[in-house]
This record gives sequence, C-alpha cells and structure tokens, in this order.
Amino acid sequence: MSERPFTVDPPARPELRKSLSVADGVAVAASSTAATTSIGIGLGVTAAVVGPHLPAIMLLAFLPVLGIAGAYSRLNRVEPNAGNGYVWVGRSLSPWLGFMVGWVNFVASVAFLAYTTAVTGSALLQLAGEAGLHRIGSLVFDPDSTAQTTAVGIVVLAAVTLTAVTGVRTAARLQTGLLVFEYVVLIGFCGYGIVTGPHSFSLAWFDPFAIPSATALAQGLLLSVFCYWGFEAAFTVNEEVRDPRDASRAGTITLVTMLGLFLLGSVAFQRVLSQGELAGHGAQGLAYYGDRLADQPWAALPLVALMFSAVASLQAGVIPTARGMFAMSRDRTLGPVWSRVSARYGTPAVGTLLIGALAVAAAAGALVIPRLADMIDAVVNAVGIVVALSYALTALAAAVRFRSLLRTDWRQGVRAVVLPTLSALALLGLGGYLGWSFYDSADHLEASADNGWFLLLMPVAMIVSGFAVAAWAKWVRRSPYFHTGAGTDADSPELLTTSH
Repeated sequence: MSERPFTVDPPARPELRKSLSVADGVAVAASSTAATTSIGIGLGVTAAVVGPHLPAIMLLAFLPVLGIAGAYSRLNRVEPNAGNGYVWVGRSLSPWLGFMVGWVNFVASVAFLAYTTAVTGSALLQLAGEAGLHRIGSLVFDPDSTAQTTAVGIVVLAAVTLTAVTGVRTAARLQTGLLVFEYVVLIGFCGYGIVTGPHSFSLAWFDPFAIPSATALAQGLLLSVFCYWGFEAAFTVNEEVRDPRDASRAGTITLVTMLGLFLLGSVAFQRVLSQGELAGHGAQGLAYYGDRLADQPWAALPLVALMFSAVASLQAGVIPTARGMFAMSRDRTLGPVWSRVSARYGTPAVGTLLIGALAVAAAAGALVIPRLADMIDAVVNAVGIVVALSYALTALAAAVRFRSLLRTDWRQGVRAVVLPTLSALALLGLGGYLGWSFYDSADHLEASADNGWFLLLMPVAMIVSGFAVAAWAKWVRRSPYFHTGAGTDADSPELLTTSH
C-alpha cells in the first residue's frame, strides 16, 4: 500500500469585500481626479506655461487619455484585478515593466497625497482668513507657507485615512456628498463667470498652434494629463464592485465629466481673470476668482468647494494606492503587511494606514521647498512624467494582448490595438521631450521648482528606485510574479469580443 504524498495547501488568496455600485465607483474616481482642485490650482499652473490656450491644451490632452481609458476598459473586461496596470503590463509585456507601473503609481500617489495635504491646509488657512482669524498668538497664518499648510493638512489626512480603513462604501458615501456640493458651486460660479466676465471670449483660446513653443506644448500636455489623472481609480476597486464592467463604466463617465468641467473652468477663468492674475495666484486662484465675482459670504463658496475637493481627493488617493499595494503584496513582490485584510471591514486596513503614514513623511520632506506654489510646480511636473509612462505602458499592454484582433475583427482591432498604441507613443514622446528639455535647461542641481535638473531628478528617482525594489522582489523574495507575470493570455481577444 503506497503512502499518500504529503502536500501543503497554498495559503488562501486574500480577497476584498464586494460592495460597490457604478455610482460608488464614479464617486471614488471623480474624487481622485479632483476636478475642483485641478481647476482651482492646475489651471493657473498650466496657464503659466501655455498662456491663454487652456481650452486647447485640455482638449488635446483628452485625446490620448481617452485612448488610455479604452485600454483600461478592455483589459479590465478580461482580467479585473486591483493591481490593474501592474498585472496587465506584467502579463503582456514584462514583469519588470509591470512592477515599474505598480511602483511609479505608488510613489506618484504618495507625492500627490503630500501635495494635496498642503493644498488642503492652504484652503483651511484661507477660510480662516475669510472668517477673520489671521493669527494665533505671534503666529501669523500664511496660506502660501509650505510648513503651515502641511501641518494643518496632516491633521485632515490622518482623519480621512482612518475613514478609508472602514471601507470603500463608507468613503464613497462621504465623497458623493462632497462632490455634489463641489459641482453645484463649481458649475454655478463658472457659468456666472462666463456670462458676466469682463474679458472677451476668443476662439484663439482653442488654437493649439498658437502655443508659444514645443516645450510649452509638451509641458502643458503633461500638466493636463496630470489633471485627468485619477479616472483609473475606478479600476483599482474593480474587485470590490458587484460587476467588473461597472468599473469600466465609472472610469469612462468620470473622464468625460472631467473634460466638460475643465473646459467650463478654463473658459470661465479666462473670462474673469487676466493671464497675469490666473498664473500668479497658484493655490489661491479659486479663492481669488470667487472674490472677483461675489461679495462675502458668497465669495467663500468656491474656497469651501476647494477644501471639500482636497479632502475627498486625499481619501480617494489613499484608497486606490492601498489596493495597488494589496495586489503587489498578494504576488509577494512586496511584504505581506500590505495584503492583510481586516476581518471587520474587508479592507487592506494596515496597508491603508501605512499609505497615510508615508504621505505624512513625504509631506514633511517637501518642506525643503518653502513656498507652496513652488512645491506644487515641482510635484505636478514630476508626477506628470511618471503618470505618462504608466499610462503608456498599460496602453501598450492592451495592444499586445489584443493584437490578434487586427486579423479577425479589424474594427475591434483598431479600437483595441491602434488607438492605444498611438496614445502610448504620444505620451512617451511627450515625457521624453520634456525630460530632455529639463536636462538641457540647467547646468547645476538645486532644490528649486525652476531648476531643470531638480525637476528631472524627481521622476528619475521614482523610476530607478522601482528597479531596485523589483530586483529585491525577484531575487530575495523570489516572487512568483516574475515567472507567471510574463506572457500573453491567448483567450483575451475571444473574451473581449464575447463579453458584453
């Protein structure tokens, strides 16, 4: 009688609780994209680069991002996974590139949280000033001080991180309420500004050929891509929605909504503010816009909307980042702490708290740049480059995975292969050109938002650190991801054409 061989069952795959609807996914993605914050701050940063051609640059940036969104939707349809780009790129292109996508999304999100923490603090300090509170003792409040805004924002970050631990459903309900208020105020003030603004409307605002230079075009496009960044947060919770197709719907709805809001905001701001006013007010641009249109207390409403947007985007930034790290930990490319699921809430609770702690550390590190406006410029440029890289690799993964459709169904092939490829090449070209322009614009390194080498060093550090952590995961952790992540799913094209 032969003995039964001794086997050890593999550890149970950690799973997240399914509880979300399409509306919840839209709330998470829209909060992560943070239209009010992007309009209130991003438009001023972008106007400083492209001048009055904000509507043109927003429309141009939408085209490649739309191609990226199509790639996300098709990949999500055949392989829903909280790791999304990390999993899809690893399977279709290379585990090294897939890990890079996961890693740069993580570090970019932490940088974004640090920047949004300061923006939240700035909004609160501006509100305090509107209420007549300008100092406590000898401390005079300064909404453009990185130190003061970060200190105030960290308190808010801690609170929203604790809320995110309790579950995406709870967070989505909070974000839905904040979004309704934001959009009512934003649409109302922008609509009023378009009708009553003192500056004449000009079709030249929509002319991309009038942008001052190729460098301005490239930088403006990446800044605008950064404004759209966040729609894919709907795909990071695709294991928590009742139907994975709901994540695709939520991402697409969010992206189209953002386009409409950005065009509305860019036209309204230029009807009300001069170019110098728009480019010169940085984090206080939306408050200045409100003051030009109304008296107090109504003028404070856009500032309240900005605060709500920043708070919601802090929470929405923590949630998808924790899900991405959860997926990487599940593959043992990162430590097990990231994939511990709370028995009570069904969320990666410990990982969520770690994301909050890392964001606090990054926000403290940003104190080397004393002015908030300069810190925003540095972070937005760095994140824009790595986000473009992540989007491009994910689009190429879709093109590789569905390439057989070019032979079997050319209409599907154009949508699933050609358009994502063109979008990827456009973003890679923009990122490369902008990186070279940063390198060529300086001859020394200093921690300053107008130093090209410093602006280039930040995304390079994000990418190089990713290769170092990937090497550790492959040869020390011996993660199976680097063996099973490679290759193309041969069933995917068939699944794409049959799953509706």
